[in-house]
Amino acid sequence: MPGLITDFLISLDDRFLYFVNWLHGDIRQYNIEDVKNPKLTGQVWVGGLIQKGSPIVAVTDDGETWQAEVPEIQGSLLSVHINSKGKKLRAGPQMIQLSLDGKRLYATNSLFSTWDKQFYPDLVQQGSHIIQIDVDTEKGGLKINPNFFVDFGTEPHGPSLAHEMRYPGGDCTSDIWI
Repeated sequence: MPGLITDFLISLDDRFLYFVNWLHGDIRQYNIEDVKNPKLTGQVWVGGLIQKGSPIVAVTDDGETWQAEVPEIQGSLLSVHINSKGKKLRAGPQMIQLSLDGKRLYATNSLFSTWDKQFYPDLVQQGSHIIQIDVDTEKGGLKINPNFFVDFGTEPHGPSLAHEMRYPGGDCTSDIWI
């Protein structure tokens, strides 16, 4: 199964490239200071089709199979869902926004409702979410913030699908900042 990269961005200091792989379920960070030799410096699994418990497995070159570990999120007061503790991450990461200081990367998980229905049918029933990834801007590295989880599964008129978001005051993809 090929990956499907649905969004990418470069940090304001031009040191890191980030991308999301919606089908596989990972977010990656590459150091691109040497543009001819990019280095993978961070990777987190936040859902996708090859996570543990899925009928889909990845096969390595030597024939071994594996599936990604996807952690549960603890949630916080930022959560739209009152009891978000222990929420399983759904679908794969789709759109990302990076804070101006490069320390916080936010990800949504709905691509298009027709694709969501085909690849992640539970997402349509449960709603999507926004998560925060903490970024190491010195050495590189990514870590899911377990205390940030915005759940759109309990909206008043039924679950909603979050596709795009905008960082207040601008983000590293903006050309105007407040």
